Amino acid sequence: MKPVPSPWHPDLKTAARFFPTFNMSAKSLRVVRFLTRLIPGARPPAGLTIENIQIPASEKNPSVRVRVYRSSKTQKPGPALIWIHGGGYVLGRPEMDDELGLEFAQELGIAVFSVDYRLAPEHPFPAPLEDCHAVLHWVFSNAEALGVDSKRIAIGGASAGGGLAAALAQLTHDRGEHRPIMQLLVYPMLDDRTTARKDLDENQFRGWNQSSNVFGWTSYLGQTPNEPNAPNHAVPARREDLSGLPPAWIGVGTCDLFHNEDVAYAERLKAAQVPCELEVVPGAYHGFDRIRAAAVARQFRQAYM
Repeated sequence: MKPVPSPWHPDLKTAARFFPTFNMSAKSLRVVRFLTRLIPGARPPAGLTIENIQIPASEKNPSVRVRVYRSSKTQKPGPALIWIHGGGYVLGRPEMDDELGLEFAQELGIAVFSVDYRLAPEHPFPAPLEDCHAVLHWVFSNAEALGVDSKRIAIGGASAGGGLAAALAQLTHDRGEHRPIMQLLVYPMLDDRTTARKDLDENQFRGWNQSSNVFGWTSYLGQTPNEPNAPNHAVPARREDLSGLPPAWIGVGTCDLFHNEDVAYAERLKAAQVPCELEVVPGAYHGFDRIRAAAVARQFRQAYM
């Protein structure tokens, strides 16, 4: 019998054996959140800074912590990125993306505002999205004081953060408010209907599998996913009219649970005359770009830097 060929990219085969994969549940969530809180914040090298800012509360929502990354070489007013961390809508904090935030600031010369949004299931939709919107509104409204060019503010995120960024682009469009210059969506979590698929090969997934996906979407929506009555702006891929949204960059691997939904969303954006660049990495699984020793991971990060 011939051996079954590995689905993974040659640069990622070895790491795939050790890359964490588990079934997210209410019980495991407590453990993972505890471990996440133990991750120390990065110490920025010379010429870079990290600052925590508290965005004032509104009448309906509490204040939001924002972690800001800057380079001393950044010209003011300069471009900015509002970044939203991943974690399946149920876990994570800005500190987990410190290295990425510093890299954005250094390589692109931009200010990065990373949102510490509320998490489901304790805070289901629309709380996380409203937190991200509050930060977007605050950055635009205070652009001059922040040294930011209001015409060059982008939004972005990875995984669930990418889903929130896509939803934020839709929300701001519908409210007729601020218009981000682009949306940077790194293997975004866009479609709760993926939870109903029965044709997926679970053996190729790393980092986030179908069981975790069901838990994440159920927690965020506050109801069973794939129901016909999903709230407006909760599931970006469910939006019928994508016209008028900001230009997008979408990147995903072929061994990522979100591959099909991401490619479909990119094609729908293009069909709606929204400029969209799609980067598909053969044999790459969810979160592979964190394997910094892999050449394919470095190439992927360079593509969205």
